[in-house]
Amino acid sequence: MHARLTPGTVIHQLASLLRRLPASCGPVRLIGVDGHAGSGKSTFAGRLARALGGAPVLRLDDIASHDELFDWTERLLAQVIEPLSHGETAHYSPYDWHARRFREPVPLPPAPVVLVEGVGAGRRALRPYLAFLLWMDLPRAESWARGRSRDGKELREFWDGWVEAEQKHFSVDPSRPFADALVRQCAKGYELRPGPAGTMETDQLLTLSEGLSAMW
Repeated sequence: MHARLTPGTVIHQLASLLRRLPASCGPVRLIGVDGHAGSGKSTFAGRLARALGGAPVLRLDDIASHDELFDWTERLLAQVIEPLSHGETAHYSPYDWHARRFREPVPLPPAPVVLVEGVGAGRRALRPYLAFLLWMDLPRAESWARGRSRDGKELREFWDGWVEAEQKHFSVDPSRPFADALVRQCAKGYELRPGPAGTMETDQLLTLSEGLSAMW
């Protein structure tokens, strides 16, 4: 069986589970939300953050840039992971995609749970610091079509370059095989399934508010 409920029910039960995980980056439970561009990561991460009582969300669109669509690992480790691993507030410079420059640094506190959302959140260099990795399980062609439709004709050229860069990234550093859980958006709500790397025991499975057991 699997869980298919309203967005609030699934996400609040998931939030409860994530709070109980051991810290993975200093005092922080770092949660990755990965998937193809256009797969719904930002919306899901936002809802999950609210269910976690306002957990901070690091959006990898703020870390990447036109010149470094995926080659931002060292900057992320230095600006974010290193300070959080010591229980310190991180400071990173968000990238302005319109002005094509990095803005002034903003703080990211070592909260009990911090979400890292974006393509590449489950990359090899980041996985040792993750307490849990979620993959938005929407096929890449459908994801990209949604993204192109969302962004319009003015970003058509950017999307052409992005698709090529994303394919190259995932060909050498895939995330989905290491996901603890797969998230699928349905007509109403979300569906959660075990990920390829899921290691959760039966007693760790979500318990639904209706009193049912949500088996993966």
